[in-house]
Amino acid sequence: MKKKYKVYADCANCAAKMEDAISKIDGVESATVNFLTQKLTIEADEEKMDSIIEEAKKRCKKVDSDCIIYTD
Repeated sequence: MKKKYKVYADCANCAAKMEDAISKIDGVESATVNFLTQKLTIEADEEKMDSIIEEAKKRCKKVDSDCIIYTD
């Protein structure tokens, strides 16, 4: 399943680090953070998507404390 989220990242370097961190989460097939459009695209197991998003939020905060992934 592929889902898209609005994300706030301060810089392109942070976006690349977030993408790398999210890609390493168990169950994630692919993750892309587009700094210019402020979009996060995750392709992952549908059954694990809620826990993957929660883990992605935690990992992004470690990269950039101002990072926000909008799930609403």
